[in-house]
Amino acid sequence: MIKFEMESFYTTHKYLVERTHSPVRRLLMDEIDWSQRLIGIKGSRGVGKTTFLLQYAKEHYGFDRQCLYVNFNNFYFTEHSLLEFAEQFYNNGGRVLLIDQTFKYENWSKELRACHDRFKDLKIVFSASTVMRLIEDNQDIKDVVVAYNLRGFSLREYINLKTGLNLPPLSLEDIINNHTQLALEITKQTNPLDCFEAYLHHGFYPFFLEQRNFTENLIKTMNMMLEVDILIIKQIEPKYLSKIRKLLYLILRTAPDVPNVSQLSKAIETSRATVMNYIKCLRDARLLNTLYAVGDEYPKKPKQIFVHNTNLMNAINAEFVNRVAESRTFFYNALLARHTVNICKYQTDFCIDKHYFFRIDNTTTNRTNNKVFFVESDTLIGNERNIPLWIFGFLY
Repeated sequence: MIKFEMESFYTTHKYLVERTHSPVRRLLMDEIDWSQRLIGIKGSRGVGKTTFLLQYAKEHYGFDRQCLYVNFNNFYFTEHSLLEFAEQFYNNGGRVLLIDQTFKYENWSKELRACHDRFKDLKIVFSASTVMRLIEDNQDIKDVVVAYNLRGFSLREYINLKTGLNLPPLSLEDIINNHTQLALEITKQTNPLDCFEAYLHHGFYPFFLEQRNFTENLIKTMNMMLEVDILIIKQIEPKYLSKIRKLLYLILRTAPDVPNVSQLSKAIETSRATVMNYIKCLRDARLLNTLYAVGDEYPKKPKQIFVHNTNLMNAINAEFVNRVAESRTFFYNALLARHTVNICKYQTDFCIDKHYFFRIDNTTTNRTNNKVFFVESDTLIGNERNIPLWIFGFLY
């Protein structure tokens, strides 16, 4: 690599790091074992993976030339290999390489492995789409990579951003055993319900901070998920895009609901097996969530299908969003970050970790069953087994 080309990467790095501002420090920053040499940061489109990489560079290295951010969008990589680039970087004293848009490089996993094996004290941190299987099916790097998931903002992070507070995360056990006292302590500092409606509408994706129409931006992002994360990465022929888009729209209009796969297959004119595969792709892209009974998983048909988060619900169907459906979607999304979520017995909506049972916004169920917790969206401070919905937004 000629010197000018290497300097151009450093110039871009400096420019981006100078202008990186993360108003809320993501919890994942402190959960990653940064001593690992190959780290994958998975996340759906729009949750802030690029900002996360740059924030790490800013916090730990500033403009130290040991660290360099590169994006595979750069046309340099059409003619030069990652291995060649890493060698030049390493020989010039580089020790931390931050790589973005990894999927755009054809042999990314093979060359990441080659870099890992050849340069013994080089650390590589790379972003990855949620549809990329870094460990399960990847023979190149599965034994050396450590993968983490970057999610959209939690309600806690959104409240901290809006109020300037630094409210800490809570564990599920904290909430179950002590939610009344915890809610009293939090509400002394702020009323979470003041931010809750706005969060449900637009708080999950950090780009709500940009001076653009949020809904239009989110719909554009959703289409990018379909066109890039599903078609390109999953290698599905473009002619099937219209079927996948229609399937997503049909599900978004009715979710959460029990899927009628036969009806869906008829509507998009394809087989039941293909519908199930498309649903899995939409789940992997973080557009949908699938809810199974304990012990079941794909390729079995899910018991219910959910929209991944409430922002997506409001972007597509804002005038007709059902409050109970919205509450259940929020709860599922919040719990899924750290827990196993299933549909289960006791006429409950959710079974968590095969142990805890929750009913969301339900006024008719008999409340004498001491195995069930009741979650209420309009409650600020609960009591005993009646827990406010908002507090589950503090799980990360």
